[in-house]
Amino acid sequence: MKFRHSFLAAAALLTTAGAQAQASNVTLYGTLDQYLNYMKSSSGKSLTSLNDGALMRSRLGFRGTEDLGGGLSAKFTLEHGLYADAGKQNDSTRFFDRQAWVGLATPYGEFRAGRQNTAAFTRSAEVDYSGRTLGSLSNWYGLTARYDNDLAYISPRINGFVFEAHFAPGEQGKGSPASKAVWQFAVDYDGGPIKAGFAGLRARPAAGSAVGKTIVFDNLYGSYDYGQGKVYASVIRSNVSTGSASGPLQGNNAGMLLGATGTLVTGDAGTAADAHRFHNVVQLSADYRVSSALRVGGMVGRIHDTSDAKESATGASLGAFYDLSKRTTVYGMGQVLRNDRNAGFVLAGSAAVLPNFEAADVNGKRLTAMQLGILHRF
Repeated sequence: MKFRHSFLAAAALLTTAGAQAQASNVTLYGTLDQYLNYMKSSSGKSLTSLNDGALMRSRLGFRGTEDLGGGLSAKFTLEHGLYADAGKQNDSTRFFDRQAWVGLATPYGEFRAGRQNTAAFTRSAEVDYSGRTLGSLSNWYGLTARYDNDLAYISPRINGFVFEAHFAPGEQGKGSPASKAVWQFAVDYDGGPIKAGFAGLRARPAAGSAVGKTIVFDNLYGSYDYGQGKVYASVIRSNVSTGSASGPLQGNNAGMLLGATGTLVTGDAGTAADAHRFHNVVQLSADYRVSSALRVGGMVGRIHDTSDAKESATGASLGAFYDLSKRTTVYGMGQVLRNDRNAGFVLAGSAAVLPNFEAADVNGKRLTAMQLGILHRF
């Protein structure tokens, strides 16, 4: 009932706003992504389930623009994540858990304020054939998708280049605005068949934290369109990976020190010694368009633990995507992820794979999986 009342109230509010703003343009959009998942661990345990969000987390969104004249326009996005397999919202504490921002577009760039996707997340399509989703080692390592209270600037594209910067203040009761803040910066180049870029993130623990190490996520990526498909390369350096002692995901590397759905920096980021351990993630990928409707692709990669903890992993995937229409795609995928002795990485899509294995079936184990699903966009 809470979900239904929240949805109806939000829809009514946006409908009224759209009707009153004569110059505005409001769009209702969304995705539904459901797939059958089979996973097996070298421990002997297997799991079969219906899951949500292999390629795109099921969602409902509203976006709009209003022409203010003089080259200015107001913009907004409100986006709600949900589990379509269970008909429930992703985050019970908030309705618009994915995005909720308002912005002003000018000839000199776009300014935004609110809950927004991270700079690295918005560039996922150039990382590998799956768009950094279920077939991506980079995604299995972990990626913080969005932050609250985020101020952003996105430049116009000039000579193929775009610059982007974000600042999300921690909004603590005391201390400077930069205390427990998240900084992001990105630049990308689009030069026809060649696309390349860099996205970086710095997140500071609260002042006086037991572990005062800054959390880092740096991603250098590039792709080349050879006509029938693309070749991709991606390198990541980060200390975001940590263990997950409780919750739905288990394993030595199943958690992240940066909260992906709300908190700027989790409590662990100020107490966990894992902040001192960096991983280098190297990934190569390619796809090929067999026909106008069918695309196939693959990925190989390595997560290298630069410390002596032996928490490295190797992975690979294959996938096929068939467009039934411009809005509906059926897909099949297969993955293998081999954790080194002390590593405990788990498979993940646009949404977490749930249920997942317990720590005993992840740490130091080889995971294999196959999926068959359907994605519809509206």
